[in-house]
Amino acid sequence: MADTFTLYKLIILYMLDKVSFPLSNAQLSEFILEKEYTDYFTVQTALSELNETGFLRMSTVRNTSLYHITEEGRKTLSYFQNRISSDIRDEIDAFLEEHSYELRNEISTPADFYRTESGEYAARCRVLEKDSVLIDLTLTVPVREQAEAICSHWRDKSQALYASIIKELL
Repeated sequence: MADTFTLYKLIILYMLDKVSFPLSNAQLSEFILEKEYTDYFTVQTALSELNETGFLRMSTVRNTSLYHITEEGRKTLSYFQNRISSDIRDEIDAFLEEHSYELRNEISTPADFYRTESGEYAARCRVLEKDSVLIDLTLTVPVREQAEAICSHWRDKSQALYASIIKELL
């Protein structure tokens, strides 16, 4: 069983090593559960152990856990990558290729809101590309529902809004 559990951790490291952006807990779980490699709780345990041992770094944006592979995680993967069968590596590569746009878009347009000291709500919306911030926009609105709506629409509207702002300013 320990060998199988190690495989799940290696799969997670392999997936994160193959992308240039962090993946969410849901995105990592989706692949492993879709392929029926194991159950949800085992995936969560593997993520937790990888984070605790420093092979992953976790950040949280709007109740979403995002995972980044660390240099230590990359080193470990390079030593043990051969324990992942070529069939599984091919499945991961195909999944990442097929879903790369949605995976990247989901992570590269974070939006979150918070209550300000004056009692209003600030919705912070960003567009990220690799390690650069293309836009960082904070809008203050009077009620929570408006901040939630702004955040939920940001992903679909961010490209058009970014293009419009650039056009207006240039």
